[in-house]
Amino acid sequence: MEALIYFAGDVAPYREDPVSIFKHVKQVLSGGDLSFCQLEANLSSRGKRLPHVRATLLYDPKIAKAIKEAGFRIVSFASNHCMDWGEDAFFDTIENLKREGIKVVGVGKNIDEAREPVYVKIADARIAFLAYNSILPEGFWADKNRPGCVPLRAYTLYEQVEPDQPGTPCRILTFPREEDLKEMVTDIKKAKANADIVIVSMHWGVHFIPYVIADYQRIAGHVAIDSGADLIIGTHAHILKGVEVYRDKAIFYSLGNFALELPEKEDLLGVRGTSKDVRYGEYRPYAKYDPEYRTYPFHPEARKTGIVKCVISDKKIKSVSFLPCYIDKTSEPKILDRSDERFNEVVNYLESANREAGISASFRVEGNEVVVWDAKEDFD
Repeated sequence: MEALIYFAGDVAPYREDPVSIFKHVKQVLSGGDLSFCQLEANLSSRGKRLPHVRATLLYDPKIAKAIKEAGFRIVSFASNHCMDWGEDAFFDTIENLKREGIKVVGVGKNIDEAREPVYVKIADARIAFLAYNSILPEGFWADKNRPGCVPLRAYTLYEQVEPDQPGTPCRILTFPREEDLKEMVTDIKKAKANADIVIVSMHWGVHFIPYVIADYQRIAGHVAIDSGADLIIGTHAHILKGVEVYRDKAIFYSLGNFALELPEKEDLLGVRGTSKDVRYGEYRPYAKYDPEYRTYPFHPEARKTGIVKCVISDKKIKSVSFLPCYIDKTSEPKILDRSDERFNEVVNYLESANREAGISASFRVEGNEVVVWDAKEDFD
């Protein structure tokens, strides 16, 4: 018996009919046994905006129903937006999703609840889902007596490459916080003891900039697989990143955006204003505003995205592939046919991303899919 699980990146539609953003992909997502995505907005009519957060997203609660109608049954809310509008909006979002029968992972009323895996059983396999967040405004992570998400914090060091040359570029070094890494290892091992397959969602990485993968991501991803994770799905970066096969397990460092819109009336990324708007500083070249993409003010490369397809058989992952997609001028993702020239653009971009990041995985195009790994052959 085989089963299909689909994974998509960041989701947050902002329109009167939110389910319409999924019109080109709904049939595929609903055709699987399970589909998973990352929620990038609070779904509530309540809340108070936290002053220290830059881009805050408070969207209509009816989006929860649209997410369900699109075919998603599990959502990670472990993100740098989970507490944008305080506890009221945080809990409303979780409740609105659960009311639609959607399971939420990576968040909770305290750290113990947030660390609880979501378990599902399909094709006779018991599958555990866990979610972590490395993009953490102050107070967003849960603790013993505070709601929030599961943290996987990281430290950053800037090392001057030429100490005798003032103003020259530095080397950026990052590494995960040891305490959080140990907790993640414990979580994964516990989940593996109670499940056949463990899938880990990571909200992490360097946003906007193509190709770059931070050191802490590689460390955490490898440790997660060493501890028993069978697949890692990365989100947050708002752009596709490379795909690694490590110990016969796939790590998608970033799926990029999938069905995400920003309000036209607000300049959340600081790209619709004048050159004096430096909200994102050095990142502005990677978040360009194109008036034809009115609700999608991201770099042209961020229009490339995709869906991960995971085949489950005999209580194991049988194969992992990628369905190249493209985000159009209305912010809607569309699955690409191999005959579409944009299909090869996405594949070539992924190959470039791997090459630039020094990742030694390879891809094989089969029909309209890009096979990353299967049980018959390792592509490294």
